[in-house]
Order: sequence, then structure tokens, then C-alpha cells
Amino acid sequence: MYVIFYLLWIIFNGQITLEIALIGLFAAGLVYAFICKFMDWSWKKDLRIIKYFTFMVSYLFVLLYEILKANAATIRLIFSEKYEREPVLVTFRTRLKSPVLRVLLANSITLTPGTITVSLQDDEYTVHALDKDFADGIEDCVFVRMLEKAERLGKEDV
Repeated sequence: MYVIFYLLWIIFNGQITLEIALIGLFAAGLVYAFICKFMDWSWKKDLRIIKYFTFMVSYLFVLLYEILKANAATIRLIFSEKYEREPVLVTFRTRLKSPVLRVLLANSITLTPGTITVSLQDDEYTVHALDKDFADGIEDCVFVRMLEKAERLGKEDV
């Protein structure tokens, strides 16, 4: 947070000189100290945000990779004349406790071509897959494993 305050100071000044940089260090420190004292903030929360940010960036790259893979599989399935499609509804449970992570899993499944999350009730998902091959192993897919890791990461910070 301190770095963000300092960068905002530099941006709002429109130029960088030694004087502006030094005053900015002091001003950002004052604002950060105020936030820590009166707004229940700490440097531990800064570290947690950095940890979650790096996780979310890696999750985004995995999501994009899985979307591209599913796009290719869906295109092959659609243009294949000799393969009979078998749409299927799959129901499975997850061990995720966080409602935010559960919704993130549901959205990740829906964003992946060939699958749609039809229902999410507590920890039970109902997913429609364009073909039974798309539904194989969905209860232990890469998204589930990464989000379970994120949940364990969050418990370490408490």
C-alpha cells in the first residue's frame, strides 16, 4: 500500500525531481501510518494481497490455457462427422469452503468451452458437458486443485 501511495504522489505531481521524491517518501509514510492506525490495516495485509495477486495471475494463465485447449477440443468435436456426441449432466461436490472460490470455480467451468455450470448449491455443482469426455475428471480438474491450494494459502495467513 505504501508503494501505491508513493506512486500516486509521483503521478499527481506530474514530474519527478529529488525534492518531489523525498517529500513523497515522507507523505506516503504519513498516509500509510494513518491507515495502519485508524483503518485496521497492517503490513501483513499487504503481504497477503501480494501473495493472492501472484496466485490470481497464475490462475489467469492456467484459465486461458484451459480455454484454448477446450476450444480446440470443441472444434474437433463439432467438425467430426464420425464421432457421436454424448451430452451429459454431471453432479459433483467440492471441498472448497469459501463462497468466493466456489463461484470462481463455477465461472471457470462455464468459461471453458464445452461445459456450463447449470447449478451451484452449497458445495454441489451440476455441470452440463457437450460430450462425456469433457466431463471426465471435472471434480478434480486443475481449477479445483488450484483453488484448494488458494484456500489453504488463506488459512495460513489467519
